[in-house]
Amino acid sequence: MSSVIKHSSWTAVKEWALVTLGILIYVGGWSLFLVPNNLVGGGVSGISSIIQYATGGHIQMGYSYFVINAILIVAAMVIIGMGFGAKTIYAIILASVGLRFLPGLIPSEIVQTLAIQNGKLMSTLMGGLMAGIGIGMSISNGGSTGGTDIIALIYTKYRNVSPGKVILYLDFVIILSSLLVPSVVPDLDPETGRALLNPDGSPRTHLMPFAEKVTTVVYGLILVTVNGHVIDMYLSGSQQSVQLFILSKKYAEIADSITSELHRGVTVLDGKGWYTKETTQMLMVITRKTDLNLLLRYIKTIDPDAFLSVTSVNGVYGRGFDSIKGK
Repeated sequence: MSSVIKHSSWTAVKEWALVTLGILIYVGGWSLFLVPNNLVGGGVSGISSIIQYATGGHIQMGYSYFVINAILIVAAMVIIGMGFGAKTIYAIILASVGLRFLPGLIPSEIVQTLAIQNGKLMSTLMGGLMAGIGIGMSISNGGSTGGTDIIALIYTKYRNVSPGKVILYLDFVIILSSLLVPSVVPDLDPETGRALLNPDGSPRTHLMPFAEKVTTVVYGLILVTVNGHVIDMYLSGSQQSVQLFILSKKYAEIADSITSELHRGVTVLDGKGWYTKETTQMLMVITRKTDLNLLLRYIKTIDPDAFLSVTSVNGVYGRGFDSIKGK
């Protein structure tokens, strides 16, 4: 039972590790596929990319990403009094540091092979996939990248509009705004993918043509769509629930263990075995699918001969699960 008792501390370590991994995947998608192709997206990362392109890389994404998120968090605390957990603050700081330093750590040969040579469409899909997985992994473990989610929460406090629509509209405006802001992009060697330099050692740059900026907007809309679908798919998979019916003579001990160690509710149902004509007690438990293996180990430790059935369920609402949301 010692391994069972250590479950809570192990869970905390695992969650922080997965938040870290998720943010690194998110930053990797931007650094490897999106930024080298001068692509834009939604949210604060999209605004930060536009600022970086407009300043020719002098104001890198990491700086503006951190400053904008910090302003939004302070505004949210003042206007709606919302508190932010340690994981959200940690995720924002880690993403800011990653966006600042990771692009310089990736070898130009890898960027050239994976991002530049495969074209903007493939880079849009790969970048959106990685960003979506990273955000989904972070959110499912209690982290958040902040951004336009905070603006949506502030706006919906005063207007009867769903936060999802607000975020969608904001992403649309951010991507379209890239048409109005000049983008200074570096001249690259077509063979090596390295930035070309002027005689004084400064990087050679040029303004992105308007026709190319229109194409970038289209890629940005594709990016937002892919990103959103991947996040939804990841969260729906990680938050899937299961229902267990447990028959055991040690039902009381199993129920006490589940409630005290796993912090899940247990319902005791009276039943009668028709073959033996004996009354019995059956436990009903609903938990996340990610906790199923741990729960089975609990039961096996207490009663290896317990009889149980497991069924996937959809739409579990209440304490410890999803909440019923109004319009």
